[in-house]
Amino acid sequence: MAATGTFAHAAAPERPIQLTYFAEPDSEVVIKIARAVLEQRLGYKVNLVSASLGLQYEALAESKNDAMMMAWLPGTQAAYWQKYSTKLDDLGTIYSGKIGWVVPDYVPASEVRSISDLNKPSVKDKFNGTIQGIDPGAGLMRASTKAIQDYSLNGYNLRPASAVAMVAALSRAENQKSWIVVTGWSPHTMFAKWKLRYLEDPKGVMGGSEGVHVLTRKGFSQEFPRAAAFFRHYKISSEDLEKAMAKAEASKDYDGAVADYVASHSAEIGDWVKDAQAQPLQAQ
Repeated sequence: MAATGTFAHAAAPERPIQLTYFAEPDSEVVIKIARAVLEQRLGYKVNLVSASLGLQYEALAESKNDAMMMAWLPGTQAAYWQKYSTKLDDLGTIYSGKIGWVVPDYVPASEVRSISDLNKPSVKDKFNGTIQGIDPGAGLMRASTKAIQDYSLNGYNLRPASAVAMVAALSRAENQKSWIVVTGWSPHTMFAKWKLRYLEDPKGVMGGSEGVHVLTRKGFSQEFPRAAAFFRHYKISSEDLEKAMAKAEASKDYDGAVADYVASHSAEIGDWVKDAQAQPLQAQ
């Protein structure tokens, strides 16, 4: 677990709000925009903690953390939600997303249009019997494991790696015009870099459109009503998020890209915080 802070018990008074995320472009941009708004517009101090998905849910359920902002529901992270939902509050959706298996557009759709097409011997050979995955604890990997079972993709290997390693593998394949299947999601900057497409999923294993939600520990909204009101109104379009992510990746400066976003979206942020500014900073 890489950390920009440490988990601490959530009952301490007059303390920073603790937000957790994982080190992927969408997560980092979303969490750092939230930190900027909370600190610059709403008067809070914020502590960021980077952790695996499982640890994020566990810490939130145990009130060792205040909020997470990358809960893909209802499908992708369903197992975590079912396990911990009685100890969490859902404050709503920030943006909509999609997950699935992705191939470069140069892979002919006449040969590979659907996940079921991966069973063709010639197709399996060209993909080397491999689906390039991401972190093994991710909900996308759970769905991918189920897809291998439900589509009877015998002999295929789901290769875990970091999200960065997945993109690097895709980049190498693009440079060589070799065939590759990756576990992907959108919004993601890889769709701006390359021509890609999702494989059709006739069995619906990967789910449809997902909402990316803000989850908080029980009692957070009562303790920090101003922050909770902001979370309920925090909305980003997929287009704006992809632009901010692309700028952050190109510059290797997420804080700078977030500062630019905040400076250029003052009216939008005003809508996010309008109701929040009427609420007390913290329960007395």
